[in-house]
Amino acid sequence: MSAIRIVRTAVSGIIYSIDKPYDYILPEQFGDVLPGTRVVVPFGKGNRRTEAIVLSVETSSVREKLKSVDSVLDDSPVLTAEQMKLALWMRERFFCTVYDAVRAMLPTGLWYREGQKPVSGKSIRMAELAIDGEDAVSIAAAKRLRAPVQANVLELLAVAGPLSVKEICDFTGAASAAVTALEKSGFVEIYHTQVYRSPVEQSEAPGEEICLTESQQVAFDGLKRLLSRGEAGAALLYGVTGSGKTAIYIKLIAESMEQKRGAIVLVPEIALTPQLVKIFSSYFGDKVAVLHSSLGTGERYDEWTRIRRGEVSVVVGTRSAVFAPVKDLGLIIIDEEQEHSFKSENTPRYHARDVAKYRCVQDGALLLLGSATPSIESMYNAKQGKYELFTLPDRFNEREMPQVFIADMRKELKESNPGSISSLLRGELEKNIARGEQSILFINRRGASHLVLCADCGYTFECPNCSVHSTYHSVNGRLICHYCGHSRPLPERCPECGGVLTHVGAGTQRVQEELHELFPDVRVLRMDMDTVSRKNSHEQILKEFHDKNVPILLGTQMVTKGLDFENVTLVGVLSADQSLYINDYRAGERSFSLMTQVVGRAGRGEKPGRAVIQTFTPSNEIVSLAAAQDYMGFYDREILARRIQDCPPFKELISIVVTGTDENAVRTGVKRMHSSLVYHLGDIEDIRIIGPAPAPVVRVKGRYRYRVSLACHYTKRIRDTVAHLLREFAADKANRGQNAFADLDPLE
Repeated sequence: MSAIRIVRTAVSGIIYSIDKPYDYILPEQFGDVLPGTRVVVPFGKGNRRTEAIVLSVETSSVREKLKSVDSVLDDSPVLTAEQMKLALWMRERFFCTVYDAVRAMLPTGLWYREGQKPVSGKSIRMAELAIDGEDAVSIAAAKRLRAPVQANVLELLAVAGPLSVKEICDFTGAASAAVTALEKSGFVEIYHTQVYRSPVEQSEAPGEEICLTESQQVAFDGLKRLLSRGEAGAALLYGVTGSGKTAIYIKLIAESMEQKRGAIVLVPEIALTPQLVKIFSSYFGDKVAVLHSSLGTGERYDEWTRIRRGEVSVVVGTRSAVFAPVKDLGLIIIDEEQEHSFKSENTPRYHARDVAKYRCVQDGALLLLGSATPSIESMYNAKQGKYELFTLPDRFNEREMPQVFIADMRKELKESNPGSISSLLRGELEKNIARGEQSILFINRRGASHLVLCADCGYTFECPNCSVHSTYHSVNGRLICHYCGHSRPLPERCPECGGVLTHVGAGTQRVQEELHELFPDVRVLRMDMDTVSRKNSHEQILKEFHDKNVPILLGTQMVTKGLDFENVTLVGVLSADQSLYINDYRAGERSFSLMTQVVGRAGRGEKPGRAVIQTFTPSNEIVSLAAAQDYMGFYDREILARRIQDCPPFKELISIVVTGTDENAVRTGVKRMHSSLVYHLGDIEDIRIIGPAPAPVVRVKGRYRYRVSLACHYTKRIRDTVAHLLREFAADKANRGQNAFADLDPLE
């Protein structure tokens, strides 16, 4: 009996509990197929056509009762052996399927859909002479009278060489049929060539020579030493806002390229990529690629293809760019490393920092974490010697830090000012407007009113699908849920009693209206999720703010970090209390970071900067520390609280979340999960099992969410036990209609 080929695959579209390798016969007609190649296979009782990734190829003389591969999607593997190992590591660490991890690595558009082929590279028709140039000129002269257009085409190709068919038609006025006719006659060869849809706007001028300050030079020399070792390493670059971390990034990337190695630079917000890409392209030209979710499908595919082929050396992007298939990876930089946007809230629930560490270990690369407000975990690791620590204590060119004022909003209420803009901030805005200087205002809430309620009966508008209030948006007069997107028009009166409706709490839309009332003739740009939904809208808003010297930029977290405008001399934090008093051990850290980062947007040019922090609790220590830009004071305070609470960096947190449409069933299911955890892990002395309890937002999109959490050291026993319990939960018929998943280091 002849040997048959069997491919072991990871199948897409299956739940975690049944994720395992599935074997299929590979028919001879498909030729050689290597691991990392995508195939289509029949799966399940209904033989649903499903995409799968080949893990291995084996030969066997035993003809098992296996189904056969339907088709092969790739001519060559889309994932390397290293990426396949990464997918398997992610499955173990983040409790996802192998294909969930694979999907995170591949660009949107490469995924298979029944009935349609995935996106491919864009190509154009090219034409070149199939005969000698002198012969072409002679033939053109002979054709001049009876076929003058064809003669023009031949003469053009003889002089210019290969051109696209479109260019030929534009230059000569010929129709494409004339070029095709020359091909049929054997005078011209037509072929297709791939062109890239590049989103990178090349800088018009080369980058200026970088002259480092003494503290920058010390940091760079230390980082260069780590990079030159050619082995895995990690470092934290802690520098105050405006201290020149980007200059060090550029010098370090250049050093990596000198060593013929590539670099990945991660930023927390899409809004930050245009500025950074433009700066990097001024130094590294077309060796820069960009990856983020706002790119078109074709652009993303082409950038990924350029990276995969080794045509670029520097990749700039948001969280998912950590998977970029950079050849000979030597450096990963995570800028503003403390930002929670580097943690995925959807499957696979990975943190880009963890993936970056893994890749650096595998490739012998350097991981550089940069921030003015490092995460407590990163600073702790630096102080413990796990990371090398480099510090930039002063602003570049010895510029002063912004002068910070605190506005007591309780006093504003007593003085009959219920608005979002304090008298102090209003006065500072007036000064800036008069001087032609720019201001950035930050409020971490979009929409017009956070809450609409009836003044008579207290009725509030809750989302029918989620256990949250709908936010009023004045632009379209609708109530919108920011969790599921449910939308409905705001009625004129209370639907319960017919009473008068009152608006409570301001968002970006309401603040924009207030600013127009205060300064009728002053332009205000707004930057939030409602204004940046269109492609390139981030870049357009920031470009307009800079080029047209718009007086005020108002926004959510998008305006708090990374922006560098020389004429911005005033920053306002409109509601410092908004994130301080929530039930989350990271509330203080997030609030301190946001305030410190946005204050740092002011005074980055020659002019001195000021900042106004508005708060109802001016005596709060975190507000005071942020106003003083005292990160180390905040760290010393926070690390003590983390130790007492058994929170990271002293213990890892794992949440096991049970979801379903029946709240009672979900409660029962999470109690069973709690009992199982106690039974399997209760003998571990330093573990703490917390809950069960409802999630902070208990219902989202019609599904209830309850959880039980572990504070523990993340050992293999813990990982294996949690994985086992998730599979057991899914197999138990008593849990029908429910789903359970685990989240390492949850955001909530």
